[in-house]
Amino acid sequence: MRILALDMGTRRIGAALSDPTGTIASALEVIPADSRARVIARVARLVATHDVARVIIGLPIRLDGTEGAEARRARQFAAALQQEIGLPVELLDERLSTAEAERAMLEADASRARRRERRDAVAAALILRRYLDGQRREQEPGNREQAEDHSEGGGPQG
Repeated sequence: MRILALDMGTRRIGAALSDPTGTIASALEVIPADSRARVIARVARLVATHDVARVIIGLPIRLDGTEGAEARRARQFAAALQQEIGLPVELLDERLSTAEAERAMLEADASRARRRERRDAVAAALILRRYLDGQRREQEPGNREQAEDHSEGGGPQG
C-alpha cells in the first residue's frame, strides 16, 4: 500500500511517496499551487498512477500549538481532496518540516537553486517519514493499546 504525502504551500506543494511496503519515504515532485482545481486534479493523477491508498497532508500548526489561516486552508483542501479521490486523507502536524528539509539539503551540500527547487518535496518526504514511523510504533507490541487509548478522530478534520 503506497501513501502519498503533501506539504502545502502558498506557491508550491511538495509531494512524497512511500514504497509499497510503507517503509521508505521519497520526495516525488513539486506541484505549482496555482489553483485548487488543478492541484486536486494533479494529486488525483498521482494517486491513480502510483496506486496510492492514503494521503497525508501536513497541517501547519504554529509553534505555540494554535492554528491559523494556513491550517484552515489545509483542512479545507484535505476535505475537498478526500471528496474527489474517495480515499482516506489525514492531517499530520508538520511543524518545522520545511526548516528541517532546508537543513538536510544544506548538509548534503545542495546548491541554492536545487534547494529552492526540491525543498517542498523533501519537506513532504519528512512529513511522510513521521507518519510511517508513527504507524510502525503503533504496530509494536505494547504500543497498540496505548495508541488506541490516545487515537484522535480520522478524516481530514484530524
